[in-house]
Amino acid sequence: MSAPAAQEPACDDVTPADGPVVVVGMGVTGWAVASALAARGHEVIAADDRPGEAARRGARADVASGEVHDSTDATLLRNLISDAAAVVPAPGVPPRHLTYTLAAATGVPVLSELDLAAQWDSRPLAAITGTNGKTTVTVLTERMLNRSGISAVGAGNTDIALVDAIDREVSTFVVEASSFRLHRARRFAPAVAAWLNLAPDHLDWHPDLRDYAASKARIWAAQGPDDVAVVPFGDTDVEPWASGIRSRRVTFATAQQLEAPSDVRYERGILVAHGDRVVAAAELPRRRPHDLSNAAAATAVALEMGASVESVAGELRSFDGLPHRLAFAGRIDGVRFYDDSKATAPHATVAALRGFSDAVLIAGGRNKGLDLGELIAVAEHVHGVVAIGEAAGDVLDCFSQPACGQIELVRADSMPDAVEAAHRMAQPDRDVVLSPGCASFDWYSSYGQRGEHFIRAVAELAERIRSGTPNGGQQ
Repeated sequence: MSAPAAQEPACDDVTPADGPVVVVGMGVTGWAVASALAARGHEVIAADDRPGEAARRGARADVASGEVHDSTDATLLRNLISDAAAVVPAPGVPPRHLTYTLAAATGVPVLSELDLAAQWDSRPLAAITGTNGKTTVTVLTERMLNRSGISAVGAGNTDIALVDAIDREVSTFVVEASSFRLHRARRFAPAVAAWLNLAPDHLDWHPDLRDYAASKARIWAAQGPDDVAVVPFGDTDVEPWASGIRSRRVTFATAQQLEAPSDVRYERGILVAHGDRVVAAAELPRRRPHDLSNAAAATAVALEMGASVESVAGELRSFDGLPHRLAFAGRIDGVRFYDDSKATAPHATVAALRGFSDAVLIAGGRNKGLDLGELIAVAEHVHGVVAIGEAAGDVLDCFSQPACGQIELVRADSMPDAVEAAHRMAQPDRDVVLSPGCASFDWYSSYGQRGEHFIRAVAELAERIRSGTPNGGQQ
């Protein structure tokens, strides 16, 4: 990946001019943007590639007539955009979508949800991006601030869009900033902005890794000297993108260098921030290397946002992780099952499996244009692999390489079959880990739904074994 280009300065004004605003992509954020624009007196026109489905998801009465136009109709979309004052694509609308081409051709400005929120509200906010761990760090930071008496709400790549969150009576916001959300951002300037890590992801949306990284780098682009950039110490992937930042830099320990001389690090098993003791790693419920790095990153962000050391330590002692992130899912005959459905890229699976030895891995799903060959890195940590979903063949090919040695390989056509196959392959005191390395959208609507099905399948297998019908009663 070539060196990053100079970062673009923030534009002076992102407020839509008089005239209709076209919002494209009517999911959670799209509807939130439409409602926020309408509440501020703008005429809003809604469009979506699946207009009927989008309308059923929740057209709001204050958005024009509630009609959702078909954004796959080039003539219709051209007419809508040519008469508009601005276009706001939802975060999930990819850069190759016709919306961008038509807006460029007609000279209509393309705005982002993050920029609109920044224009409408001046309260301080923290933002977190990264390939892995950003939800965990966002939630930890939000809780640390609230425990410190600083009212905060998490927003962004969550159930709450930032344009919705700014209507709440809180002191500050903690924004989970995905590459999709940052891609068009120009004015968004967090008081504290953390970039946790970088690995290939979402290459079905971004044209290449450079574009993905450049989108994430926008989290620092509009910051000034009074703001803070939280940077992973010694991370050679992120560091080149931090070279031109204007904000003050604070570093935190990474999973690979927990005791490196960063501002927030571990010293003989103690989390230390700027020389002050925070908490012993042994007191934390989750202590795998990536857990400790997430704790360090959240600590760095929360303290810069005004949290107290005592509240940070208290939250870390009580935090037992989030659903579908290496969460314990059950035990059958001494075999432990873990739900890591949130691992939707190979990099996340590699990070998770490095904390195990001789495990059975359930992997596969819909590949996001990524190199599943990265999974070879965990071959020494796995005893067997159960491949699932559209990418099952690629997963099997990966672990069939001579470098992987003798690993038992099975393909499963459903989650219950995968759980049963993994249980057969595992031995007492071994672990089974669902860490797919792929998106869920071949079989499921979300990684959460996939994880819940895995948990149910574990419970159902346990019950069948207890009742003496391990094959679901089939003879």
